[in-house]
Amino acid sequence: MTTPRRLYLDYAATTPIDSRVREAMLPYLGDTDGFGNPSSVHRFGSDVRRAVDCARDVIAGTLNADASEIYFTSGGTESDNTALLGVLLARRERGRDHLVTVQTEHHAVLDCAKFAQEMLGFSVTYLPVEPDGTVLPEAVADAITERSALVSVMHGNIEIGAIYDIAAISRAVKTKNAGVYTHTDAVQTLGAMPLDVDALGVDLLTVSAHKIYGPKGTGALYVRRGVKWSPLLHGGQQEREKRAGTENAPAIIGFGTAAELLPSWRDTEAVRLSVLRERFVQGVLERLPGTVRNGPIDAHRRLPHIANLSFPGADGETLLLSLDLRGVAVSSGSACASGSIDPSHVLLALGLPPDLAGSAVRFSFGRGTSENDLPFLWEALVDCVSASRV
Repeated sequence: MTTPRRLYLDYAATTPIDSRVREAMLPYLGDTDGFGNPSSVHRFGSDVRRAVDCARDVIAGTLNADASEIYFTSGGTESDNTALLGVLLARRERGRDHLVTVQTEHHAVLDCAKFAQEMLGFSVTYLPVEPDGTVLPEAVADAITERSALVSVMHGNIEIGAIYDIAAISRAVKTKNAGVYTHTDAVQTLGAMPLDVDALGVDLLTVSAHKIYGPKGTGALYVRRGVKWSPLLHGGQQEREKRAGTENAPAIIGFGTAAELLPSWRDTEAVRLSVLRERFVQGVLERLPGTVRNGPIDAHRRLPHIANLSFPGADGETLLLSLDLRGVAVSSGSACASGSIDPSHVLLALGLPPDLAGSAVRFSFGRGTSENDLPFLWEALVDCVSASRV
């Protein structure tokens, strides 16, 4: 019996764990030596502590940061929440109770900002975006007041692949008000381009392991030395008293290994996937005239692995289901919002009509995608779009 072909094109949601990462984690998942609590003073604990600290060193080096500036979390969502609420809570008593962010942010930022506004009484400005999904540095600077505490703008958009000029935004923010901190969610860009916190000029930065072929359930928050912020979790002295709770040592060690492997594939994959994405999009436009490409036109302002396309007259949710039945796994946007039947907030913020936003599908490529997959993908897509339009 022939096994049906399956094609995974949802790498922006998560990536499969690299076998070398899994091998690095295994000694810390057993019952002989590597299971100790990193906070324990005996050898079982100290051995694991050294491995965790080694992972911290690797991730710090990946970001051109100091190891003392890296705090492990459960992932990107916790890191984003910690960045926003940690800074806002720490700075309110000094009269800084205003947050500036963007309408197209990940829900980890948007929902946290809404909570801060509605439940904690903070002021939030949600900036609109340009038609291509980007935001102008001067628009960010114009939103800053003397009460602003933090600006949070993502580095790469998870749905449309737009790359934001964080370095220019950081400069504009500091020029307007040097006391305002800047945060960026770099979860999507860590696996697509080198990250340097000094070159970006940010004070806080979010990364996650499972977007770079590492394990789920672990991430990190970079916090520049000297930044004032409050912990959200209390009850232990872990992470230098900034994030209570026993560390997820196996996942952290896997994260370190995944980060260590980045230089061996990131740059070459970025080039390969950019070419592959363009070939895919061109093939779709030839086979399905009228297809709309969402996001920046300039290739230098797009993440190499993401293509977001709208198919007028089709229903996005129906397309996802029918493509899945054909063996093609894609998404309508962020996995954290995939249960929603509403059109993407990102596409609506771009000014797309609800029907066009509702017909959008995100295709995200990765190390397991090749040119040989395209004919199968094109055929399935043409059939499913045509059927959805009937």
